[in-house]
Amino acid sequence: MYSFSPNEEQKMLIDAIQRYALDDLRAAAHDADEENEFPLEVIEKGWELGYLQASIPETYDGFGERSALTGVLAAEEIAYGDLAGAMAVMVPGLYVMPILIAGNEEQKKTFIPPVIEEEWRPYTSALMENSFDFDPNDLHTTAMIDGDSYVISGEKIYVPFAPDSEGMIVYANLDGVTQGFIIPKGQEGLEVGERQKNLGLNALPLYPVKFNNVRIPKENRIGGEEGHKIEPIIDASRVAMAAMAVGLSRAAFEYSRDYAKERDVFGVKVAQKQAIAFMIAEMATEIEAIRMLVWEAAWMIDNDKPESSKQAYLAITGAMDMAMMVTDRAVQILGGHGYIREHPVELWMRNGRGFASFSGLAIV
Repeated sequence: MYSFSPNEEQKMLIDAIQRYALDDLRAAAHDADEENEFPLEVIEKGWELGYLQASIPETYDGFGERSALTGVLAAEEIAYGDLAGAMAVMVPGLYVMPILIAGNEEQKKTFIPPVIEEEWRPYTSALMENSFDFDPNDLHTTAMIDGDSYVISGEKIYVPFAPDSEGMIVYANLDGVTQGFIIPKGQEGLEVGERQKNLGLNALPLYPVKFNNVRIPKENRIGGEEGHKIEPIIDASRVAMAAMAVGLSRAAFEYSRDYAKERDVFGVKVAQKQAIAFMIAEMATEIEAIRMLVWEAAWMIDNDKPESSKQAYLAITGAMDMAMMVTDRAVQILGGHGYIREHPVELWMRNGRGFASFSGLAIV
């Protein structure tokens, strides 16, 4: 077991993200959901906090080092503001972090600096597939060796900012093993479909993408000729998504709790009703329990513990159920007001329902 206390740098980063989450993301979330787009200036302001840059060593033009624990702390806070906006701000990490985690030295020096040195630009990745039996360790998208190239064929869904991305990582099945491949912008054979319409995450543009025999050089396989293990990348994504589920759930819990304390029904505060009080207590308990599970999983990743993959899986599995329970009860606590868009709980419930389908949409 571990002891946890944020250091000074972590506290400064979290404080800055908390202010941004409330003052900018939360303030813009309702209109962004209605208009299906977050204002670029809001995304850029989040990028300027240096969340990703602080995870990159100076060797690759960053100003910190990777820490999954710091990453989940930050991911929770930014999702506390708004989930779609948080994912938009973090989307370049979908491209950078797998290279940092599993790439070879040449790839890190070539592909990471152009992303983090500039203003926010959309870089992305493609993992999810439109299949009821989706398994990141058994993908239907394939990669085949052809001379000095890899040829990639298949279809992906939930690819953020796909039409405008400056670069993309696609995950494919190579001889029964999942591998990541770096796809440059404008690669021939890459076909982006119409933007997907979903229950939630309306402000985050998600697209299906087809890979029609997309040919890339061998050196664009993450890790080079030897390839890489997929587990560290999947683990980093799972703890990121679990942390964001905690942040979203915390927002729904606090909003509904405060509403219940202030709202009178027949002369009695809603929070004084025993059924509501029990709901609020259980919501708080579940959030704290999953937060501890997420922190422990991140700590195990940072310390190369052999059971980190198991712990990351437990964290995201628990977070999925917790987010749905908490956001649903938040809507219940507000009664009829919970169902109208004047209050954000219905948005949090719609977004929270998707965590079971969000594989690969965030990484720390």
